Amino acid sequence: MSINVFAGPRKALVASIALAAVLGGFTASGAVFASDTSSTVSTTVTLSAKVNSFTNTDWLNGVWRAAPALSIPASSANNAAFKVGASVRLADGQIRKITKVYVVGSNLSVFLDGAVIDGNKVGAPNVLSAVTVSTGTAPSTSEPVSTAPSGTTYASSINNFTNTDWLNGVWRKSPGFSIPATTGNKGAFIVGASVKLADGQQRKIKTVQVVGSNMSVFLDGVAVNGSVVGYPNKLTVVSGSTTDTAITAPTQTTLATAGLNNFTNTDWLNGVWRKSAGFSIAATAANQAAFKSGNSVRLADGQVRKITAAYISGSNMSVYLDGAAIDGNTLGYPKTISAISTTTTSSPTTSVPAPAPAPAPAPSAPADSTAPVDTTNGKPRLVGVNLSGAGFGPSVVPGVHGTNYTYPAESYYKKYADLGMNLVRLPFLWERIQPKLNTELNAAELARLKQSLDYAHKHGVKVILDLHNYYRYFGKLIGSSEVPISSFAGVWKRIVQQVANHPAVEGYGLMNEPYSTNGLWPQAALAAAQAIRTLDSQRWIYVAGDRWSSAYHWPHYNNQLINDPWMRDPKNNLVYEAHMYVDKDFSGNYFDKAEVFDPMIGVNRVKPFVDWLKQNKLRGYIGEHGVPDFSPSAIAATDNLLAYLRQNCIPSTYWAAGPWWGEYALSLDVTSGKSRPQLPVLQKHAKTANSCSSVGPL
Repeated sequence: MSINVFAGPRKALVASIALAAVLGGFTASGAVFASDTSSTVSTTVTLSAKVNSFTNTDWLNGVWRAAPALSIPASSANNAAFKVGASVRLADGQIRKITKVYVVGSNLSVFLDGAVIDGNKVGAPNVLSAVTVSTGTAPSTSEPVSTAPSGTTYASSINNFTNTDWLNGVWRKSPGFSIPATTGNKGAFIVGASVKLADGQQRKIKTVQVVGSNMSVFLDGVAVNGSVVGYPNKLTVVSGSTTDTAITAPTQTTLATAGLNNFTNTDWLNGVWRKSAGFSIAATAANQAAFKSGNSVRLADGQVRKITAAYISGSNMSVYLDGAAIDGNTLGYPKTISAISTTTTSSPTTSVPAPAPAPAPAPSAPADSTAPVDTTNGKPRLVGVNLSGAGFGPSVVPGVHGTNYTYPAESYYKKYADLGMNLVRLPFLWERIQPKLNTELNAAELARLKQSLDYAHKHGVKVILDLHNYYRYFGKLIGSSEVPISSFAGVWKRIVQQVANHPAVEGYGLMNEPYSTNGLWPQAALAAAQAIRTLDSQRWIYVAGDRWSSAYHWPHYNNQLINDPWMRDPKNNLVYEAHMYVDKDFSGNYFDKAEVFDPMIGVNRVKPFVDWLKQNKLRGYIGEHGVPDFSPSAIAATDNLLAYLRQNCIPSTYWAAGPWWGEYALSLDVTSGKSRPQLPVLQKHAKTANSCSSVGPL
């Protein structure tokens, strides 16, 4: 956030119930269940509720315009009857299933499966009825889109676009297609359905992701060729069993055999990666040619796996496979591994089940044995929060703990760990941890910081330590005569000396939102990062950008950050940190409460940063992004943003959560305890499986 926000938590007007009700409703999908006089299904009304009467840009007569949802009073009877999984009958006779229910103040938002419904037909003054269906199944539908009936097909055109990630609407790195997100396509292209490609292959759908007006459909097996099966062809849902040649035993030809490298540490066992299926071999020309993504390998115990990624690190290369982690005691050095080719076009049978492909490009993996331990079960933590109390009161420094600022209680770490958000960015102030320049750290403040780390570790949370000072110390610029760059590097060295061995530390955020730095930020960042590396060679170092770290403006202000080759070396485990807010002035203040946001504005604002990372083969992180509770369109944009970041294996931490926020519109924790509409979207993406093996995009 821009610096003026931290003068103290801003108060926000209480959002209207109508606007707050958006929550996660944009992803509701399923068949449209309409009344059918030929059906033998009978229904019994258990309770009827009046639909609330309000109309604005988001609601029409109490019916949500953007997703199938209605608002009714949150009476005790309604809360008991209108529950997830129950059936309801609309005023026009349709019967739908309830997919989500949210209590917002004195009202209840009820989300249904199927398409958007017409508030002119079923809204106030009509009623919504909870019903029981005697057959236990939904009546027949006027638009049978939820499944492909036996012996029939449902076809969709493939989107026509080509870039570094897509070829004719086909994902280059894993088997995925992009098609229009029509109601029919949403209903037909569902997880578990079979599809037929233009070349005759049949595959199972493993993952479906709706992004704006399009949807990405990911399949089992290996990547497919967009030149053969992409636009202008069609993707077709078919009924019947899948005739996947993966069940046959392919003919194998050995391309190369390599000995595994011999090293063992916390990350590797006899040259085998401990956390996921990977191994290290010499980066000879022959190995680089044979051990390529898409080829197969045969392990020493006879298993055959697909290569999902391969990375060069100096004179060695790391090769990552599908399936579960492998045992370095059994398969590691001094054994060998062989690259093989097969005659079939789909993946061979393996002795362990391969994970379902995720709607994301193949992630980058730790480059070598010094890669930081940043993962849960081999996966990076992609969705987290800022717990911000220790950054409050910058105008009163050092200030008094408990009066001017506070550290988050243990309950906050537990809360967000339980919600699946086990990554925390913890802002704190330089003037408090070191009240006098170039001296020892303040013992009391250091104890508070360490206690926070202890809380995090207890609940399985990793913490990014964020020096939240905007490139200043007591208001003086770093690099000035009053605050030399050496002092900035020195405070980080003292901090790392104290916390480097703490298991909760994910990494070190050098500086929050530098701005007006007189061009000295690249020099200061290099000095601090190199000072940290004298004590900790492993954990991530997060390097924020100039101009308040704006993701949208990043390429115009931050190319100098990587002028020194040290700042581009992947062995140094650097992650570049950008921030992004969607309001018109990029500040995150959201002064215009009537502003309506394009659903892709978040993606469009981070894309310059992500493209810069890809061009320079660097890792990235969105340290702050946040939207107000009064803007459903901003929450929808957040949904698309998080999907895009996950596709690129880029972590993010939402602004903000934790104590003392009052009724701040962006906060996930408010004094009133009212429902936070931002939370379901964050939870959804926190709990969505990812195939990333490290921070990306690289």
